[in-house]
Amino acid sequence: MTHTHGHPTRVAIVGAGNVGATFAYSLLISGLSSEIVLIDANRAKAEGEAMDLMHAVPLGRPTRVWAGSYEDCAGAAVTVVTAGSAQRPGETRLDLAARNTEIFRQIIPSIVSNNPDGMLVIATNPVDVLTYASLKISGLPPARVIGSGTILDTARFRYLLSQHFDVDPRSVHAIIIGEHGDSEVPVWSLANLAGMRLPIYCAANGMQCTSETLTEIFQQTRDAAYHIIERKGATYYAIASGLTRLVEAIIRDQSTVMSVSSLILDYYGINDVCFSLPSVVDGGGVERVIKLELQDDELTGLRKSADVLKSTLHQLKLQ
Repeated sequence: MTHTHGHPTRVAIVGAGNVGATFAYSLLISGLSSEIVLIDANRAKAEGEAMDLMHAVPLGRPTRVWAGSYEDCAGAAVTVVTAGSAQRPGETRLDLAARNTEIFRQIIPSIVSNNPDGMLVIATNPVDVLTYASLKISGLPPARVIGSGTILDTARFRYLLSQHFDVDPRSVHAIIIGEHGDSEVPVWSLANLAGMRLPIYCAANGMQCTSETLTEIFQQTRDAAYHIIERKGATYYAIASGLTRLVEAIIRDQSTVMSVSSLILDYYGINDVCFSLPSVVDGGGVERVIKLELQDDELTGLRKSADVLKSTLHQLKLQ
């Protein structure tokens, strides 16, 4: 079993919906934590998910799984928040942000009062706004409040590029920064394969790399959630995998570079907003945010993304 400082490694999951339950399963299979507690306003749902997960334990790794309460956040290395309301038909993102911020005003103090020393990982959408709200509500150091951000967008981006170039997605290095949403920014200037920027790779290997093709790949990346939700109602496998990878970086103190959402200060003049930039994640949370060498259009896009988020934060009176 995984232990830290002589104690079993506990991960608390607040919200036992599609994302929370799938993440719990992914975490169970990973063997990263020896204790998984599910907390949900619908106690019966949390109990049902916990029972189903427990029955997988004899076929996997020894893990204690149960449905609990906020008191069970005590001692958790990480508390992952997936709770909140989903976007309703015809509802704006701002409406959703307002509703989920109110929910977080109840949830976050309940977590922090029981676990003032743990890490807070936010997955609920709109994730950048709720990461900022969680930071303000919790009073925790910024390094310990992390949003899942563009982990998922970056994974989608790498996958779609790998399909185009016919290579393993893990061999493609590319990143999406800014908002997890419509104003996100692809960093084309730094995308590379085998250490070569894409235009050079394409020229050297006789491959198509037209701006139309690349634009289409980004649009598919940005709009993927809409297409998935249209077909099956929600997305949860890939984000659950992303959350597991993030929790691994924290629990195993790996100093992994990930595109997570955290408080941004003095980044090309951008301040006091939470959005995604490549960040070093270790046992203390976001150890540092990496300064990228961005092209003018990318920097313009990033500033626009910050403005979009700040506008929402002002309207919600979080700033």
